[in-house]
Amino acid sequence: MSNKQNGVLYIGVTDNIEERVKEHKLKIYPKSFTAKYNCDELIYFEEFKNGGDAEKRERQFKKWKRDWKIELIEEMNPSWTDLSINWNLNYNKIRK
Repeated sequence: MSNKQNGVLYIGVTDNIEERVKEHKLKIYPKSFTAKYNCDELIYFEEFKNGGDAEKRERQFKKWKRDWKIELIEEMNPSWTDLSINWNLNYNKIRK
């Protein structure tokens, strides 16, 4: 998640990306990092069948230099477009 091109980066893991993106966009947790820095654009994601593998990848990313993260993002999404923009998210159903 990010707030703008080359802006603040947030890395997280979830088992329900649609719900998690909605939480970030709606700032369900107003004291969270993403709410504080307005990180509500999904600019990159990876899918894993195994949660343990996803958590391992998250830890790996968090150790990377910022330049490496930006290079990876721009390989997949050079314009930093919000990848969730065309998702049909139902903002009426939020779990907390």
